[in-house]
Amino acid sequence: MLKELSVNDLKVILDSKKLDCKSTDELSPLEGIIGQDRAVKALRFGLNIDNGGFNIFVSGYSGTGRTTSVKEFVEEIAKSKPVPSDWCYVNNFRDSYQPVAIELPAGRGKIFQDDIKNFVDSIKTVLPKTFESKDYTEKRDAMIKSAENIKQKLLNDLNSRAQAQGFILKTTQIGVFIVPVINGKVLNEQEFLKLEQKVKDDIQKRREAVNDDLKKTMETVRERDKSLNENLKKLNHDVALFTIEKYISDIKSGYQDISEALGFIDEIKKDILKNVGIFIPGQLNANAPQAIFPWMRESPFKKYEVNLIVDNSELKGAPVIIEQNPTYQNLFGRIEKEAQFGVLTTDFTMIRSGAIHKANGGFIVMPVEELLKNFFSWDSLKMSLINKKIVIEEASEKLGYMSTKGLKPQPIPINIKVIIIGNPLYYNLLFALDDDFRKLFKIKADFDLSMERNDENLKKYARFICTVCEKDKLKHLAAEAVSKVVEYSSRLAENKNKVSTRFSDISDIIAEANYYAINEGSKYIKASHIKTAIDEKIFRSNLVAEKIKDYISDDTILIDTEGDKTGQVNGLSIMSLGDYSFGRPSRVTASVGMGREGIMDIERETKLGGPIHTKGVLILGGYIAEKYSSDKPLNISARIVFEQSYGEIEGDSASSAELYALLSALSGMPLGQNFAVTGSVNQKGQVQSIGGVNEKIEGFFDICSIKGLNGSQGVIIPSSNIKNLMLKDEVLEAVDKKKFHIYPVENIEEGMEILTGIEAGKPGADGKYKEGTLNYMIIKKLTEMAEKLKKLSEKSDDK
Repeated sequence: MLKELSVNDLKVILDSKKLDCKSTDELSPLEGIIGQDRAVKALRFGLNIDNGGFNIFVSGYSGTGRTTSVKEFVEEIAKSKPVPSDWCYVNNFRDSYQPVAIELPAGRGKIFQDDIKNFVDSIKTVLPKTFESKDYTEKRDAMIKSAENIKQKLLNDLNSRAQAQGFILKTTQIGVFIVPVINGKVLNEQEFLKLEQKVKDDIQKRREAVNDDLKKTMETVRERDKSLNENLKKLNHDVALFTIEKYISDIKSGYQDISEALGFIDEIKKDILKNVGIFIPGQLNANAPQAIFPWMRESPFKKYEVNLIVDNSELKGAPVIIEQNPTYQNLFGRIEKEAQFGVLTTDFTMIRSGAIHKANGGFIVMPVEELLKNFFSWDSLKMSLINKKIVIEEASEKLGYMSTKGLKPQPIPINIKVIIIGNPLYYNLLFALDDDFRKLFKIKADFDLSMERNDENLKKYARFICTVCEKDKLKHLAAEAVSKVVEYSSRLAENKNKVSTRFSDISDIIAEANYYAINEGSKYIKASHIKTAIDEKIFRSNLVAEKIKDYISDDTILIDTEGDKTGQVNGLSIMSLGDYSFGRPSRVTASVGMGREGIMDIERETKLGGPIHTKGVLILGGYIAEKYSSDKPLNISARIVFEQSYGEIEGDSASSAELYALLSALSGMPLGQNFAVTGSVNQKGQVQSIGGVNEKIEGFFDICSIKGLNGSQGVIIPSSNIKNLMLKDEVLEAVDKKKFHIYPVENIEEGMEILTGIEAGKPGADGKYKEGTLNYMIIKKLTEMAEKLKKLSEKSDDK
């Protein structure tokens, strides 16, 4: 009989003395990423290489601490990087629909914004005072008076010449009229018509001469008015220029190294001199209705503002932006609008930055699931990285739809490292289906689900637990509790030589244990609190598992835990219900008869078997054919089924159970129902490892406990699964007391020997098996069926 596993084989318990502490409050919090050496190396390379396209995809499953770890790692590297530039948008005085972007050294964006505001405020104050000054008023009035005197003299001279010709000039609202005068009397129209025709002709002739004189004189008057306006405008320009020149020089002196800023200041200067009237009291609204709102009174000066969209004045190193909701507008900014008299309006001051702008010159971290979920975000991100610039535009324009005329801000150059985090499935899909992804995300940082359980890592794990306690304000753990957490971690990793890196699950257990420690009034979280937290977590989710146990205990679901049955064995499978998985025993039966149909999988025939399960059953035929019918045809008709199974069955972990049942039916030897079996099998009869071995063993153990442990029950598992054993204490106690047994097997024959108590047998020199062995009985049965089938075929042919 094969050797069964001892208690020491079923679980590895950490000696708390190896932790070099009595509790975690004696340790220092962990810094950096634990247990992800491969990912850290990839991250460090990807973050430090400056070549284009070396952005990073962090591949890993949720709960491994990938986002938190990446954030902390990137922030540490960012500290040594230079602070990037500030960015602002200003008015384009040549085309207000295309605002201009200005780059300034970090921290100077806010200063520039304030300087421009203070400059404009100063001009708004000083120019009105200048234009109200006595010197300016005297110069302006003198120019106007001189022009008026000249104008009046021209009109008086014209009037004198007209009187000499017998006319006077009469000025009305609609113009200047020439009116005839006879003997000092002004004629009206009726009186003019009563005159003799000869007199009228003479008057009309003289009127035409006077009218020509009037036209020439009025043209001269208009030229004088035009000259006055130009002189006044030049006076205003010269006065304004003289007034603001000092302020212009002062503000430009601080930006000699920034050509774009100097250009904008020059544009402001030109616009002020061009529109100096808006600064002169009484001229701003001379021809416009009185403003209703304050912003309307300020609007003429809005074009001089600076819209600071990226302010890095507070940064110490490169920016690190974590964008959990990467919508198009959150990433690339937006152009806001406001309603004015029922119309939506916008301008450059309503341009708002996105996360890409804020991360420019540094790093941005995003979840790939959300990035792909949001319309335009993924394509726009790729376009920005390819073209090396950030474009702010309306979503409707990206679709090609017609839209009202809007702003087109100048694109901003981009220099950014993008880190996207997601499930490995997304990486594989993007790599296979998106050519741009391969070019832009050349670095893959894989986060593992487990790490080696060695002394160094265990000490780091204890420090990680210390970090959780400090960060979440929890009670610290006693050394024995840390050992319990490590055991739980190895259980999650399904390997006694590893510990899990699903840190969120570990943190949850510690938080729950903290609750029980508080209720008990304990200074530290003890091992008992960790155990309670684990048990209660299971209890909250195991309702279905408990119902199935009830059905088995009252024989609604038939499972035998004692006795012997031919062609029947207890198989083990896993049921997963969200956050909880448990092992469930299932009765597997096989029936054999004469025929040529071969091995039929009833699950497959009823379309309840998945492709992997079907593959496992087909492998059984390969094993039977090679082992027992190398020298004769295999003439059997066998049926294999999972009894009382009404849902889809997938996986090959029960293929060994199916083969045990089939060999039992062929040999006629009963199998012990006190055992449950698990393991996949290959065509050579080797039993291969499977997943969920702990849950499967515990599932059958619970059933045996309910029906009564008699000391003979146990589970047969693949030898390759010994390293995965981290069983609960109840199982260990039963094994220690010889009430439950666990046997590892390398191949099917070893399992059959345990189940039947009969030697499988080895072929002799003649290739035959010793009488009384299992293989002898199987070959004998197959031979008998072949001969009977041959005789039946011959009788049928004779007829």
